[in-house]
Amino acid sequence: MNFSNAIEIKGLTKRYGPVVALDRIRLEVRRGELFGLIGPDGAGKTTLFRLLTTLIDPDEGQASVNGMDTATEYRNIRKTIGYMPGRFSLYPDLTVDENLAFFAALFGTNLRDSHDLIDPIYRQIKPFRTRRAGKLSGGMKQKLALCCALIHRPSVLFLDEPTTGVDAVSRSEFWDMLAELKAKGISILVSTPYMDEANRCDRIALINEGKVLGIDTPQGIVSGFNAPLFALHGDDMFGLLKAARCYAGVRTCYPFGQTHHLVTESGFNAVRFIETLSAEGFSAIELYPVEAGIEDVFIQRMENESGQSHIG
Repeated sequence: MNFSNAIEIKGLTKRYGPVVALDRIRLEVRRGELFGLIGPDGAGKTTLFRLLTTLIDPDEGQASVNGMDTATEYRNIRKTIGYMPGRFSLYPDLTVDENLAFFAALFGTNLRDSHDLIDPIYRQIKPFRTRRAGKLSGGMKQKLALCCALIHRPSVLFLDEPTTGVDAVSRSEFWDMLAELKAKGISILVSTPYMDEANRCDRIALINEGKVLGIDTPQGIVSGFNAPLFALHGDDMFGLLKAARCYAGVRTCYPFGQTHHLVTESGFNAVRFIETLSAEGFSAIELYPVEAGIEDVFIQRMENESGQSHIG
């Protein structure tokens, strides 16, 4: 066991009937690291969080948090971790301060003992301290839940899709708060379906259908993209998508914001491609090279894993 790691996961597998939610997951989160689990809904992120926070047991494999085995030392683990589940799980009929006081009492502490840790966050919700939690906005609920998860000064923080359903400003503010907590020495494991948030992490793991598709820094993940990439735009976007997918030299084409991203073979001829599309009746065609992002890498590795040639 490596005590420089806050979390160690070795071959974790979890099944729900015929469904394999996690398939021999292996990864480590270093102490003081902000580590992101990046993947879509159904990828297995929540199941992994429930295993690591000792709420369920694995079918195979082992995991440890702060050097303690999740199967045999779960009571001690729960004293040292903070957990913010994906769904708002505080008491909606209690006020902001009542929720904080309740969770402090559960851990035998009080707001005063954790003042330096939670005050930067609490200051933002203090004007609403007497408001019932169920009446808060999404961003304020998020901050209250984070305060409650930190009330007992955990050394490891688990955040399961904490920014889902909140506005872009609140998302950015939340990640700023995580950076401050990391600077205070807290190890953080956070999951998100948002690829843009991956760049706020020290390292990330791409996860899909219960399997890890890669672990590296965000820059390291992106550098692993190994094919020419173009952005495609025109008047008939759906028609372009279908036509591009049938063109020789195109590995795959998929919608990407206001354009399509085109992954090609090394000998792809862009001029001839545009000429062919124009001859087929397409107009206002734009094709230009772009740099790959984490989402492009994710799609490429999903295809490699499944053996498919296109993403619909």
